[in-house]
Amino acid sequence: MISSIITMVRKELTDAARDKRSVMAGLYYAIGAPLMMCGMFMILIGQITSPEALNITITHGERAPDLVKYLASNEISQGDEADRKEIELIISPDYAANMAKSQAAEIVLIADNSNEKLQASIRRLEKALQEYSAEMGSLRLIARGIDPKVMQPIKVKVEDQATSDSKGGMILGVAIFMMVYAVFISGMNLAIDTSAGERERNSLALLLSHPVSTRNIVLAKVAAVTIFAMLGLILTLVISKVAYGFVPWQELGFSVNINVDFILLMLAIGLPIALMAAALQLFVSFMAKSFKEAQSYLTIVLIVPMMLSMAASYNIAPDTLQWLPVSGQMQALIAFIKGKELPMMQLALSSAITFIIALALALGMERSLKSEKIVFGL
Repeated sequence: MISSIITMVRKELTDAARDKRSVMAGLYYAIGAPLMMCGMFMILIGQITSPEALNITITHGERAPDLVKYLASNEISQGDEADRKEIELIISPDYAANMAKSQAAEIVLIADNSNEKLQASIRRLEKALQEYSAEMGSLRLIARGIDPKVMQPIKVKVEDQATSDSKGGMILGVAIFMMVYAVFISGMNLAIDTSAGERERNSLALLLSHPVSTRNIVLAKVAAVTIFAMLGLILTLVISKVAYGFVPWQELGFSVNINVDFILLMLAIGLPIALMAAALQLFVSFMAKSFKEAQSYLTIVLIVPMMLSMAASYNIAPDTLQWLPVSGQMQALIAFIKGKELPMMQLALSSAITFIIALALALGMERSLKSEKIVFGL
């Protein structure tokens, strides 16, 4: 039995290797996703640590020269008219008089807050104005011989117990989502080709006519797709380990380390997910009547594991999801990279459920391949 399964797996892998375009299409995600993530993180860190100059329209800036200088020290100024954003700051006519009388001086901020491209700039300008207002308030109190600390009856001292690795775990949680999703994407093309594709080429019926049990054929196909899925995961891990080393995480005060322990744990957890993904993709592809129909169905079906992964990555999953496939394993991985105790019960149960689902789908495929409607796509 084992020898026949191994022979069938070799046959599936050999057939897949002949269609190099299809093979590479499944692995493009595993190669490209980590590189795109690193590029995105590098751009994001650059924007946070070195914000670009914000050019706005300041109307009647001569009425508040100190305010204009303060904003300029924060890289906020009028600049060239062509580079100005659609944000206008209007200084009221009585601004200087009210400031001299220690009264509230009015300024008007005009901007479209529904414009997503302007929201960050608006918040940046509002923060600068609030800081300037607080500074002016403190100077007014000092001028009257009052300590500004009187306005702060409570002083909150925050002691952050998070380590650099645990802070980095928040970022790596998003990367884990990409890694888990690579398991589903990498073997998808092979799953479609070895099921709906074989049926369209009329080779599925010929394969079933050989003196090999249907169960062995199903197990061989699941194993072949699982190998491709794990290959995609390995590529994602290797590229992530190399590429993430070029991201300047230290500028944000934490580190992101993809060490050997994490890689081994990810591979161990990824194996049952890969088995379930292979069985699910093959089952859905056999149910479809054509290659294109299988692609359409799988695109919809993959939304479910994607949503479970996102729920775990962004910590929006209810407690009941911690026992389910994908989300339970991801929550365990995130706990591990944050330096917390690995939830063994949660990990074991979610992995067991993953195996059970994979087995049920494989048995469903074995039964369906005994039907002429499935074999011939009737």
